[in-house]
Amino acid sequence: QVQLVESGGGSVQAGGSLRLSCVASGVIERSFLMAWFRQAPGEEREGVAVLYLASEITNYADSVRGRFAISRDSGKNVLYLQMNSLKPEDTAMYYCAAKPWYRGKWDTASDYSYWGQGTQVTVAS
Repeated sequence: QVQLVESGGGSVQAGGSLRLSCVASGVIERSFLMAWFRQAPGEEREGVAVLYLASEITNYADSVRGRFAISRDSGKNVLYLQMNSLKPEDTAMYYCAAKPWYRGKWDTASDYSYWGQGTQVTVAS
């Protein structure tokens, strides 16, 4: 069983930065990938960034590429999302998620087994 707990959300002005953290506990297999998703009111949950644990390969949604960076501290089992140059359209609840890498596409929310409770990010114009 895997437990994920996010933190680091808040309110920021456009152009600002935030760093989200996700503490993972339980059995995190090397075959897993870990990702950040976000969901704005009335919208579908959207994949933002992914990190494959075995290879450290990362990928990003086009909407955040060049502004967001996913990373992890493997010793502490913490996943991060550094968000720079924030825009009002980045406002959403942000979720950490994990699954085996071979289970579907990285940005398909329904393929994920484990989710955190979410942390709210609000960007004011």
